[in-house]
Amino acid sequence: MDPTIRPVEAGDTAAAALLLHEFNTEFDEVTPGPEALGMRLDELLAGGDTVALVGGAGPDAVVVLRFRPALWTTGQEACLAELFVRPEHRGRGLGRALLQASLIAAVERRADWMEICVDEPDLAARALYQSAGFRNRTADGNLMFYYEREL
Repeated sequence: MDPTIRPVEAGDTAAAALLLHEFNTEFDEVTPGPEALGMRLDELLAGGDTVALVGGAGPDAVVVLRFRPALWTTGQEACLAELFVRPEHRGRGLGRALLQASLIAAVERRADWMEICVDEPDLAARALYQSAGFRNRTADGNLMFYYEREL
């Protein structure tokens, strides 16, 4: 693993929570604030189905992975839920290092595949994922749609 990348442990989530808050703030998304995010991240990490990694000296980047048992195989499904690099640290390989560490973590957890949802206008993120071997399902003729609904 890249030496600038390290796991986030339950009880030590403040820096990761701040980064997640900054992520939503940058894209004008609702955020409950760093304190609430830290408490929720503590709960998720303690539950065992979530992995968070941070990178950079600050730290300056975060990735959150969620795992669940797969239906069609005996392995796990991995979801890269969030990946954020502070704007002033973008373009230096930190996001790529976090993505690579995420792939390693997923293999270590016996995941058979990883999924990522990316907004269409986020060309930099899409280019990063495509360069790492992820493919948009439209490439094989099957247009995939992402739906969500608040409950």
